[in-house]
Amino acid sequence: MRILYLLLIITFFFTSCNTKHNDQENHKFTNDLINETSPYLLQHAHNPVDWKAWNKETLDKAKAENKLIIISVGYSACHWCHVMEQESFENEEVAKLMNDNFISIKVDREERPDIDHIYMNAVQLMTGKGGWPLNCIAMPDGRPIFGGTYFTKEEWIKALTDLSDLYKENPKKASEYADKLVDGIQKSQLITVNTNEINFKKSDVSDAVKLWQGQLDYKEGGLLGENKFPMPGSLSFLLRYCIQNNDKLIQKYVQTTLTKMADGGIYDHIGGGFSRYSVDPEWHIPHFEKMLYDNAQLVSLYSDAYLVTRNELYKKTVYETLSFIEKELMASNGAFYSSLDADSKNKEKKLEEGVYYAWKKEELQAVLKSDYSLFQEYFNINENGLWENKNYILFKNQSNKDFALKNKLTLKELDSKIKNWKQILLTVRSKRSGPHLDNKTLTSWNALMLKGYVNAYRAFKNPHYKEIALRNANFILNNQLQKDGSLNHSYKEGKSSIFGFSEDYATVIDAFIALYQITLDEKWLNTAKKLTDYTITHFWDKKSNMFFFTSNTSTNLIARKMEIADNVIPASNSILAHNLFLLGHYYSNNTYSKNAQKMLNNVKNDALESPTEYYNWLNLMLNYTDNYFEVAVSGKDAAVKASQLQSYYLPNILIAGATQESKLPILENRFTENETYIYVCIDKACKMPETDVFIAVSKIKNN
Repeated sequence: MRILYLLLIITFFFTSCNTKHNDQENHKFTNDLINETSPYLLQHAHNPVDWKAWNKETLDKAKAENKLIIISVGYSACHWCHVMEQESFENEEVAKLMNDNFISIKVDREERPDIDHIYMNAVQLMTGKGGWPLNCIAMPDGRPIFGGTYFTKEEWIKALTDLSDLYKENPKKASEYADKLVDGIQKSQLITVNTNEINFKKSDVSDAVKLWQGQLDYKEGGLLGENKFPMPGSLSFLLRYCIQNNDKLIQKYVQTTLTKMADGGIYDHIGGGFSRYSVDPEWHIPHFEKMLYDNAQLVSLYSDAYLVTRNELYKKTVYETLSFIEKELMASNGAFYSSLDADSKNKEKKLEEGVYYAWKKEELQAVLKSDYSLFQEYFNINENGLWENKNYILFKNQSNKDFALKNKLTLKELDSKIKNWKQILLTVRSKRSGPHLDNKTLTSWNALMLKGYVNAYRAFKNPHYKEIALRNANFILNNQLQKDGSLNHSYKEGKSSIFGFSEDYATVIDAFIALYQITLDEKWLNTAKKLTDYTITHFWDKKSNMFFFTSNTSTNLIARKMEIADNVIPASNSILAHNLFLLGHYYSNNTYSKNAQKMLNNVKNDALESPTEYYNWLNLMLNYTDNYFEVAVSGKDAAVKASQLQSYYLPNILIAGATQESKLPILENRFTENETYIYVCIDKACKMPETDVFIAVSKIKNN
């Protein structure tokens, strides 16, 4: 038996070696990226370009050989990244030019947002714009001297030739320019400490919203412009603002946006989930990549909107999106993957954008048969849905109620037909070549999805959603949380890697606080506090009272940046300020509370002048300009009553609860053996405790 066992091991060893060897033999070129785990980097492992990963060895090599560095940044689901690869990086002439004169580094922006931030900042300073693919040329020590986004093959060759010649002929000039650019990078986004008295006024927030209104598309939703991006965080702020201020115009705008997105082609009506953005003003034609962070935040947004409106479309959107997440983007261990590409292989085995999601009229007629006519009207198989003059993208432009009435159907009959259509087309689509999955797990994006499940559970009380939330939270605890109290940023194939960034700490703390509120398990709140203390120790800047994006242990970067302005994901500083506000209340910690105020005061003027870029800061400002309630529920039925409280849309409360005596400051000395009381407090001043949830909610709403 022992001999047989040894033979099996030897056979397995040589098979594994041969498999890897054969994999490399089947390709003309193989570079160092073959040893990486990032799907984006692995996509470039067989380019003729001698790509290397960002690490100390590569940076030392550039210095030792005195070569300029090409820093090319992208991500797996980036369509134009793939286009530039096909045109330039797979071309042997271009590769020779790069290999002879440069050290070429490929960076996955999702794995290394710190590197992306610095070189994106450089390109924006040089060109006034940015995007991906991001291509930067730097000195041997990493200081940038040139950059841009997508280049055609001819443009790229010219840029490389000119820069190579410049560095060989006049290295001093190149170095002087690099010095100026680095100075600009280090000064940009610097925070000037606001020493004025802290005074947040309700009228300031209203004025910021009025300024914002000039950019709102009241007809189609979203912001005015040729492209439409879902901005879940900004819509969440506007939803809260309109409810707390009884602003019917803004409320109608938010609901229009949510309905147009859910009905539009940006939403996958067959498989569920949202694409990154639409390339038209009506949400009809998507840019087809599906990102975890978009869908995570949209689940939270639609769940909150459902609590306000009880709109069944919003509920359906959440349920279908989470079904998509679990089918396409969830691992068996409870982790979530990052994205699906826009591109997939067509019938000619060539990568083509959107081919997995689009339909030909003849194909639809063949599979839907007698139902085609009704389907065509429902999903706009007409010139409005025609994409690139050959395929159709499904979208709706009327409610199910109106469509059923117009076609003399009951809603039940229409729902039955829609389910049947979706099942037929899902079966057809499953036979196509699917889009590439980026199967790395990012801590920050997982935390956003975890919070999405928490918010879905709050709204719909589906126990499955709480179960998934807990599985993911335990995945983060067991894999991404390290023994020293730090978080790692990335996880793939059983390996946790890359020191965490402030975005990881911010989003995990936020998600764990939310998870505490639906479970009342203080483990999650205490872990959130420990992570907050770690973040303060390693990321806090005492001069500015803000957080750096990278920890004080980071090396090999030319600048240490701060993430202040909100984008499609809120800035890590704005999330951390929210966290400090909440934890300050939970733990009666004045330092947390004061730091949250100082952070908001630092960005106050920018937030009021550029509200679209500081929406999450404005959301925090609402905590100070309107009443904010601490709601403590203590007693044997605390879990039930806390759950009932969360069936209402109450964005200006935090909930604490315990079914037994608790040492948490907000709950101390409030437990009674035979009764469950609800304490509604503002700034540590509490009203008479209530036993009835409805009365407690009335006190909050009518105050």
